[in-house]
Amino acid sequence: MPELPEVETVRRDLEAELVGDRITRVAATGVRTFRRQPDLAGFEARTLGRSLAGVGRRGKYLLLRLDGPDAIVVHLRMSGQLLVTPPEAPLARHTHAVFGFDAGKELRFVDPRTFGEVFVSTAVPYRGGVLLEGVEGGSVGGVEGGFGGDVAAWTVPELAGLGVEPLDARLDPARFGRLLRTRKRALKALLLDQNVVAGIGNIYADEILWQARLRPSHRSDRLSGPAIKRLHEGMVSTLCEAIAHRGSSLADEQYRDLHGELGSYQSRHRVHGRVGQPCLRCGTPIRRVQVAGRTTYFCPHCQR
Repeated sequence: MPELPEVETVRRDLEAELVGDRITRVAATGVRTFRRQPDLAGFEARTLGRSLAGVGRRGKYLLLRLDGPDAIVVHLRMSGQLLVTPPEAPLARHTHAVFGFDAGKELRFVDPRTFGEVFVSTAVPYRGGVLLEGVEGGSVGGVEGGFGGDVAAWTVPELAGLGVEPLDARLDPARFGRLLRTRKRALKALLLDQNVVAGIGNIYADEILWQARLRPSHRSDRLSGPAIKRLHEGMVSTLCEAIAHRGSSLADEQYRDLHGELGSYQSRHRVHGRVGQPCLRCGTPIRRVQVAGRTTYFCPHCQR
């Protein structure tokens, strides 16, 4: 499943390609894709003729802000792809939504496994949750507010339950530590919980924990101050580096950017998918175990 770096890559591409263009055609055909909003005629009515005013991200969700109160929300999940194509390009199998723009481009949502979703909702102010409320924002690694675009200022009600953004500059080590210590959970499980931290999945949880030298099974409420600082630094540096390399495309090559190209960060993975290979820090063979029901890779010597 595309995680924060992959979704942020698509967000940036969308911002560069389509912001300011007007939607002139909407073809919403995928019933499962629009399961949250089965009135396809209503979806088309709320989006047709509107211009794309901005593109944001909340966790693994893309938010295409329209000129008005609404935003189109997209979640790629396991196999979804957003692709920009010329109108004359052949329609790929499993294309469930097409948006034509007045600039002569089409935005197509392709999803063979139909786990992804698209819906339209009304934008509301984003408050950042109790942990960050009232704290002035900032930027990390060139990602404004940690979100991209103006999504630090708005979201949609359906995403109100998502946790903090890991690249939000307001999430400093002290606040991150309070979030961790109030939950008695394995670190891998906590990082994967979208209601706690939004956007991190199986790949980057493994990579972050390796950077922080922490075992996936380490209890969150037992972290020392230095360990919390390492975990926060590892989270920010790993995600920013992955964004710089346009995300990770694994062997199935399901993740592709807006132009159909693969990411390159998979060649820089330190532990994920490297079972039996030497740790790049100490040479110990990487182990594979199950943590929180997920296949997990770690170094048994470096990570404690």
